[in-house]
Amino acid sequence: MSILSHISVVSASLLTLGLAVSTTAQTSPKQTTFPDVPPNYWAQPFIQRLAQKNMIVGYPDGTFRPEQAVQRDEFAAMIRQAFDQEQVRQISSGSAYQDVPRDYWAVSAIEEAYQQGFMNSYPNNSFRPNKPMSKSQAIVALVRGLNLAPKNQQATRRVAKQPIYFPLAVTSLMQPLIVSQAKAAKAPTQTTAVQKPMVALVNNSYQDSPEIPKYAVNDIGIATQRNMVVNYPNPKLLNPNQPLKRATAAALIHQALVTQNRIEPLPQNVKAYNYIVRPGISQQAAR
Repeated sequence: MSILSHISVVSASLLTLGLAVSTTAQTSPKQTTFPDVPPNYWAQPFIQRLAQKNMIVGYPDGTFRPEQAVQRDEFAAMIRQAFDQEQVRQISSGSAYQDVPRDYWAVSAIEEAYQQGFMNSYPNNSFRPNKPMSKSQAIVALVRGLNLAPKNQQATRRVAKQPIYFPLAVTSLMQPLIVSQAKAAKAPTQTTAVQKPMVALVNNSYQDSPEIPKYAVNDIGIATQRNMVVNYPNPKLLNPNQPLKRATAAALIHQALVTQNRIEPLPQNVKAYNYIVRPGISQQAAR
């Protein structure tokens, strides 16, 4: 396949997915507001802040589609755009997944998300890029990829392995919205034993805590400690197994960036502030 043909295939794939394709920053100004994300939309502050930092984009028609479900490939792309973590593992045999072609629009993002410890693969060297993600999976991915530990513990030191470099041309065009998918999948540097303090914290924080998959309890507890969890409309309901929406993905990533001191916290007078879970603080649904 010629270089011109390859570029055409990639561009067609991106447009099919409804992604905003931009060849240069000069010819495609950054969009920070969206007609389907009005000022009174619950996640508008999270979405607008990330858009201002070029961490999320809309679709070619100018919309953001905040209620649309997020697939694994999209979440990998969002992670790649928002975070720059060291690599902790390598793709087996230096190859891509058998269900992610080398010309797939998100191939580099998927491989980097795996190598940085955010996302895991399925058996038989598969990634299942089009599989929808749940909210609990997204939280687990962020906690493990950022190597976060309970506040009274130190995170295990992660030593980066020799990195593998992949072409970046495709991911420079892709949509930056975006883990760990299989319930049994575990990041290599995280303990899998359920910690009693985390169980208690999760049970006290969420009315639907029995619905949380066991593998995710520790990570959700850590995220709760660090004010990374955002629940709309009721902060006491996590809805851990519901499909992750684009608006919620933006809110979770925003709060993860706040944890890293890479973005300012929302001011308390913003309505969206009320949906951020804060342990030990009585919270009610804010409509």
